[in-house]
Amino acid sequence: MTAGIAGQLSLYDALGTPAPDPTSLPDPVPPVAPVEPVAQVEPPGAASLDAEPVAAVAAEPSPVDDLTLPPLEVEVTRSRRRKKTAEARLVGSVLSIRIPGSSSVDEEQYFVDHFRAKFERSRSAAVLDLEDRASTLAARYGLPLPRSIRWVSNQQSQWGSCTPADGSIRLSDRMAEFPRWVIDYVIVHELAHLVEADHGRGFWALVNQYPKTERARGYLIAKDGV
Repeated sequence: MTAGIAGQLSLYDALGTPAPDPTSLPDPVPPVAPVEPVAQVEPPGAASLDAEPVAAVAAEPSPVDDLTLPPLEVEVTRSRRRKKTAEARLVGSVLSIRIPGSSSVDEEQYFVDHFRAKFERSRSAAVLDLEDRASTLAARYGLPLPRSIRWVSNQQSQWGSCTPADGSIRLSDRMAEFPRWVIDYVIVHELAHLVEADHGRGFWALVNQYPKTERARGYLIAKDGV
């Protein structure tokens, strides 16, 4: 695969600190081979941080409970041409991050931590074929198929949501690295909402067909979910 995913993050704007004079810094190393930029982020708390993640690797039709991806190899390059923003590109398992040459050690670590977390979520989300999984679970528990099911990044107070009127289901990408049996529970939970809009007895009768319901609910509560 030659295409990657990319992001941009501004640190000095967030911290309110001026960028030091970068003229004394060495010339940057040659840039990495160009790849198609597909994502961009702003300082922490900005609305664009909630952009929907983009698939970084091909989906698998039959997910397993414990899917191990190759660890990310992080490469950091300092550039004196870059004043305020940092950019990250993921190609395969290599995360290449370009930061302002004047960044402090703490600022560099902030950039690395931010982009590593972002792209790890994207990689984990990409390997699970949600439509295939929803189809399998719907057939297994006698539930309707959704018209659409997808990952989103703007659900910070809930793990999943459903709109029965149009049959759409959205799952928080915060779950992307959770065990597959936990994700399955959330899918079943939202599929049940296509039948029962509220959380009444009929709804829980449908959800409790999933044998790991209580275990999954405990897991999510421990993760400070709702």
